[in-house]
Amino acid sequence: MDDYKVGLSAARIAIVVNIVLCAFKILAGIIGKSNAMLADGVHTLSDILATSVAAIGLKIAAKDADDEHQYGHERYEPLFAKVVSTILIITGVFIGFEGIKALIQGDIETPGKIALYAAIISIVVKEGLYWNTIRAARKIKSISLEADAWHHRSDALSSIGTFAGILGARLGVGVLDPIAGVVVSLLIIKVGVEFWIKASKGLVDTAAPSKTVDEIERLTMAVEGVKGINTLKTRMFGSRLYVDIDIAVDGDITVHEGHCIAQEVHDRIEKNIKDIKHCMVHVDPYKKDLD
Repeated sequence: MDDYKVGLSAARIAIVVNIVLCAFKILAGIIGKSNAMLADGVHTLSDILATSVAAIGLKIAAKDADDEHQYGHERYEPLFAKVVSTILIITGVFIGFEGIKALIQGDIETPGKIALYAAIISIVVKEGLYWNTIRAARKIKSISLEADAWHHRSDALSSIGTFAGILGARLGVGVLDPIAGVVVSLLIIKVGVEFWIKASKGLVDTAAPSKTVDEIERLTMAVEGVKGINTLKTRMFGSRLYVDIDIAVDGDITVHEGHCIAQEVHDRIEKNIKDIKHCMVHVDPYKKDLD
């Protein structure tokens, strides 16, 4: 629940700031007669939607297990992360389309100074939101919040492209505006696709990274009485991890002694590896011919 509060705090800050920034950018686009700034304002509007979706995902994922979801709700988080990444991809396509359309139609105007100032403010504010959100996302290991952070970064990149285009247009090279928009749109789409793939891995029982598996093996073999590891399986459950491990112990010890060894393995793994949701340890009799 503490993780949820950290993520929700970052989301609330982003939503409030984006509402103000979005209104300012759209107004600046209208007054400054800048199509690029108007598109940038729409991009910020999509940020508000994306952050709201991420916040809902965090809230659902933080819920305790119940009769209908006995393994918890963590898998809802990558599901909502896919929604955020989809919004990111659609936003990129929209910005790219507008840029290409402007190039084809030659619909290029010289924007006013207010659009230039709005782009500078947007770059600074959106980069600040990126760092605030990415810190929270990495702290609580939230893929949907991380995707949302990159949505903020994509808006900053979009504003850089907008700034370059507006500046170029004011210096007499108007074609830079739509060209910059197309380049930025490709970067946004790339990030969206990457997070779509990453979120998908959280839904299909992908194994833990090899570094984590090695650490599980090291912790297990350090327990007195463990003769070997017969089977070790891991699977990601949203941002959390399930571990199923079969350990080999002396076949002549009592059931109680075997249970105590298994409990020690269980406790060490769950204590030392933060992201584990549950660790299941099964005991097998050790066979010398396995050596």
